[in-house]
Amino acid sequence: MPRKMNKKEKEDFRKQLAAKKESIIRKLSQTITESKEMESNVAQDLVDKAETSYTKEFLLSLSDGEREQLLLIDEALKRLEHSEFGVCQLCQKEIGGKRLEAIPWTPYCIDCQEKAEEELKAQ
Repeated sequence: MPRKMNKKEKEDFRKQLAAKKESIIRKLSQTITESKEMESNVAQDLVDKAETSYTKEFLLSLSDGEREQLLLIDEALKRLEHSEFGVCQLCQKEIGGKRLEAIPWTPYCIDCQEKAEEELKAQ
């Protein structure tokens, strides 16, 4: 059974995850802001219609790795809320502390991660 994290540990991980998520979003939203500034002379109704496309553009501007990382960060934040953080999502064993410190959004212990990567290579 995995050990229970105290409030300070949970808050530290929450801050790390939120900071990483903010960093990715801030970097990408700069691109969106620049695009919007270029479009500022477009008729207002076209801007209204385009507003939803900026959200799509934002998501499309993410690399596959950044998109996956944002998803993993959101999932890790949910696990923190449900006291499931630090538990491997495959084998249910505790994820090592050093691994969590290095990659706090990881859903897997090192053993399960290595197995998953081997399976991907075999495909």
